[in-house]
Amino acid sequence: MQRSLITFTVPVLGLLLLALAGCSKAGSHSHSSSSSDHRFAGEYPIKVVCTTGPVAEMVSRIGGENVHVETLMGPGVDPHLYRPIASDISKLHEADVIYFNGLHLEGRMSDLFVQMARNRATFAVTEGLQLRADKRLREPPEFAGMYDPHVWHDVALWSDCVRDVAATLLKFDPTNADAYQQNLEEYLGELSDLDSYCKEEIAKIPADRRVLITAHDAFGYFGKAYGLEVFGLKGISSEEEIDLQHHETIQKMLIKRGIPAVFVESAIAPRTIEALVEPCRDAGHDLKVGGELYADALGPAGTDDSTYTGMIRHNVRTIVKALSDGSGE
Repeated sequence: MQRSLITFTVPVLGLLLLALAGCSKAGSHSHSSSSSDHRFAGEYPIKVVCTTGPVAEMVSRIGGENVHVETLMGPGVDPHLYRPIASDISKLHEADVIYFNGLHLEGRMSDLFVQMARNRATFAVTEGLQLRADKRLREPPEFAGMYDPHVWHDVALWSDCVRDVAATLLKFDPTNADAYQQNLEEYLGELSDLDSYCKEEIAKIPADRRVLITAHDAFGYFGKAYGLEVFGLKGISSEEEIDLQHHETIQKMLIKRGIPAVFVESAIAPRTIEALVEPCRDAGHDLKVGGELYADALGPAGTDDSTYTGMIRHNVRTIVKALSDGSGE
């Protein structure tokens, strides 16, 4: 018994070290290794491991009772900074299929998924967007030639990822194709309603106040889809340092345009955004913290915000209230 544990653990930890050592921003537009030839031949439910909450929810909604989904990164976890531990690697090795966001959201784990794809079905949910060269993909110049990974904040764009995931699951387990197709159609109907809700609610904000300031540049897709100017104190990755000159530029803009509120993020310390408030107030502009947004994770388990739909609705409500009437902390 002891020998079997040792022979399993050593290669697992070795793979972890290899993956972490190899992570880089090189080859940013490359796609994950193909897993299209894998077919499910085990016992149900299918063991699925996902990285983030939004990815896990889409797989759960499509797979229904035929899948058992585990999520590596829970509420309040910043995927940009996440470091996998040995138990994570064990879960990945025991999975029948793995789904991750891709586009380097899980930057420290990117090479690990390439390794895993050689032996089991492993899919980036955003890979279809890259393969189709989707024109909605953002490629901020400051992000070193990589695409912005926060695609779930555009509900229509995320819906296309949902379709792609359904296609992989139908091919991986064709036995339950009819059930997956039905679940897909139901979920897409819910997302269509959510997309309409976002458009209708954001349109209620006075046009000159449709400016969203957050800790890092996670809401670019959201702003593009629903008509908001978006500025982050940090870049695409929360790991980046704050540029003091950029910070001062945003501060001056807030004062000049009379923007009433800025927003903290659930997975980033609030001091990052709170540092804007005092200088603006000293300059005579009553800037408020408009509330907390979910940028990189879903809300706490057991709350309405713990679902993708609930998370998006929470963000929209918070933004509309703070920018429409100036309320906040």
